[in-house]
Amino acid sequence: MSATTPPGFPESPRDFLANWTASRGNLRNFLETQALAPLDEESQRTAGEAAAAAALEEFGLELEDFASGVDSVTGSYDAAGAQRITDQDPDVPVDVGAAAFFDVDNTLIQGSSLVEFAFGLARKRYFRLSEILPIAWKQLKFRVSGSENAKDVAHGRAQALEFVKGRSVDELVELCEEIVDASLARRAYPGTTQLAEMHLAAGQQVWLVTATPVQLAQVLARRFGFTGALGTVAEVKDGKFTGRLVGDILHGPGKKHAVAALATIEGLDLSRCTAYSDSANDVPMLSMVGTAVAINPDRKLRDIAGDRGWLVRDYRSVRRAIRTYGLPALVTAVFSYGGWRYYRR
Repeated sequence: MSATTPPGFPESPRDFLANWTASRGNLRNFLETQALAPLDEESQRTAGEAAAAAALEEFGLELEDFASGVDSVTGSYDAAGAQRITDQDPDVPVDVGAAAFFDVDNTLIQGSSLVEFAFGLARKRYFRLSEILPIAWKQLKFRVSGSENAKDVAHGRAQALEFVKGRSVDELVELCEEIVDASLARRAYPGTTQLAEMHLAAGQQVWLVTATPVQLAQVLARRFGFTGALGTVAEVKDGKFTGRLVGDILHGPGKKHAVAALATIEGLDLSRCTAYSDSANDVPMLSMVGTAVAINPDRKLRDIAGDRGWLVRDYRSVRRAIRTYGLPALVTAVFSYGGWRYYRR
């Protein structure tokens, strides 16, 4: 077992659940060691099987979905080198079982972290500028429409996996630190960071849950002092990326799968947790928790929030958007010119 693998897990999260339908032994073992008091062998078997079934029923997941979520969470732990990126303040009483989950793009920061990531890769000559244009076009659609397209997101992550294939993990982490320091950190919404600080001050965990590459998400989490970050995990072998995905792309249902696994591993009571997002694509995650908050919501999420009585917070500033991105009538030209200048630097 590796130092970052939670107690009760074998070395591979996939092995942990691969044959559960035949024996149920690995999942039972996890639940017994994590959540149940020691029992005799027969009682453990019965209690473990019942707990396993209850966990899957509680989250409304199929076994494969939960297994994928476990892969995403443990892959994120491995990428960070620990379960927690930032330890909780020892002077703040811990609110056991409570946490807050924050989306990144247009929730924590303005715009798309993927575009910043893509331009960063371009500066390092990971690919040609012409290859970034489709990503730039998707970002322009996102900025104009105010909503994400699931196919665009999935395709963008697949491209990113291919671009980093064979590259050093350390090299990419260094790049992510440059991107956060040069651009993303200063584009954080103060209102959102204040909400996160409120949860931390209450002794609660704060996690980023995002489709952004996990290394970038974890640098952001470290900069803001958050507990950790779950992101899209690229497989690593011998310190280099293989080009394969670990677990889900954390978009839409993928976030639900990862949060379910995180709640199980961390012992979280989701009825006492809060989730924040700007996009209707994250309704599966928002629907899991006791308190859902729409931050800078797209039109569809605003309607859903109104119907379900969810809180809405809008921190977008027209003046700041104009100052940062140019007038709406010039957005296409500004994006193209700014993207070229960013690449050239």
